[in-house]
Amino acid sequence: MSESEYAEADFLLAARGHTQELGAWVVDLAFSKDGTCGLGLGDGTVRIVAPGGTDWATAAAHDGAVLSLVADAKDGFLSGGDDGRLVRTAADGTVSEIASLGTMKWVEHVAAHESGLRAASVGKLLHVFDARGEKLKTLTHPSSVGGIAIDAKGKRIAASHYNGASLWFVAAREDKPRVLEWKGSHAGIVLSPDGTHVVTAMQENALHGWRLADNQHMRMSGYPSKTRSMAFTARGRWLATSGADSVVIWPFFGGGPMGKAPTELAGGDGVLCSAVACHPQHEVVAAGFADGLLLLAEIGSGKIVPVAPPGHGGISALAWNAAGSQLAFGTETGFAGIVDLARR
Repeated sequence: MSESEYAEADFLLAARGHTQELGAWVVDLAFSKDGTCGLGLGDGTVRIVAPGGTDWATAAAHDGAVLSLVADAKDGFLSGGDDGRLVRTAADGTVSEIASLGTMKWVEHVAAHESGLRAASVGKLLHVFDARGEKLKTLTHPSSVGGIAIDAKGKRIAASHYNGASLWFVAAREDKPRVLEWKGSHAGIVLSPDGTHVVTAMQENALHGWRLADNQHMRMSGYPSKTRSMAFTARGRWLATSGADSVVIWPFFGGGPMGKAPTELAGGDGVLCSAVACHPQHEVVAAGFADGLLLLAEIGSGKIVPVAPPGHGGISALAWNAAGSQLAFGTETGFAGIVDLARR
């Protein structure tokens, strides 16, 4: 379907959305607990959108690009930049430095947990901080960290790297990781909500997973492109992924994905899915595509709801608020929007 065949009125964005042209690549975005949305941009700013979506403020967070951004523990946002700094941006736009981790070094990945635990990676090193911003420890990996994830309880941190992933207990007296081995380069990483599975996105257009109970390997291949976005559904039954011209969803129940074909939703036009985000309560996936199309897909029925039309650049960031009533997105060209999906 060509762009001219899409009618703006057919998409929820027209009736229920607030949009902005931000002028720089939207690298990452997240909602804090109070419903404030933060967007980390390639120009080093963090844009802050108050609940309601009409007030968009700007905070100068980094001297250079924002490389990653997450919601901080209680409110505000945590971001890493190519200026070597880990900073916190409060909802009122106040920027405070948690750590300067070295000039000429990139703080490439950040993570935070509601307990106050924070983590940031620079090269091979993973720096762990508490709620006060005090450094708890530095964890060393065999190669550059490709991604980090904190489990639901805030007790373990997983980091991907070359030839596998490392799983660390934050409170361990002796920092010795459980190493999950698989040859190759591992980038993005996710932990299942119940903490039983670890999955990484690999360099060669495939995913690799480990079932922690017995070290069972899971190989999920067949992608035409690299998977840059992964998300488990709320109860961990499904893993939604980008990297194909459909939303590829792997089953993690009844023995997991081994030997099972994935479910594919909303595909067929040859445009790659570039971002996914799972609803915090229901088995619904928000999916963004390389042409800017944004839609919702219900896993059980396969029903598709169009949210935003193509034409504003590829979807590069996507997130739900905690209630699942708002969906925020950003694109490579700096177009961003927040859509109100609450029942009316």
